[in-house]
Amino acid sequence: MDTMVVLGILLLIAGFILVGIEMVIPGFGAPGISGIACLVGGIIMTAKNIEQGLTLTMIVVVILAVMFTLILLFFKRFKPPFVLEDELKATPGYLNSSDLEYLVGKEGITSTDLKPIGKCDIEGIEFDVRAEIRYVKKGTKVKISRIHENTIMIKEI
Repeated sequence: MDTMVVLGILLLIAGFILVGIEMVIPGFGAPGISGIACLVGGIIMTAKNIEQGLTLTMIVVVILAVMFTLILLFFKRFKPPFVLEDELKATPGYLNSSDLEYLVGKEGITSTDLKPIGKCDIEGIEFDVRAEIRYVKKGTKVKISRIHENTIMIKEI
């Protein structure tokens, strides 16, 4: 065998391993990008003509699809240790935007300058709020206008 073919096969093996690592531990992408580069280099070094290159490319894609399917099936059966199992529910104290809807229309006084974010005292409770305009001075009387993406939006009265 030619040394280029042997090197190409080694690159293909390294590429499959690196892409497999990226499939198991997704993140920055360095193993995935390196794996793709190894696979492309392996195909180029191994193929003698364009037909062989296309055939090898199809084979590589099929092998990657099979690897991906096997990894998905494996993780469906066994949960990886780095996956967060906890849910954010209202019972331990997490709030949803619908939980804040009761505040709409209530009035309060700003505890800090809002530039446009700050604190506001509403019925004796201090909330983090956002002003609909850019700046509201401390001590200004305000009214909650709406709840937008878990943010309490206020307007000056």
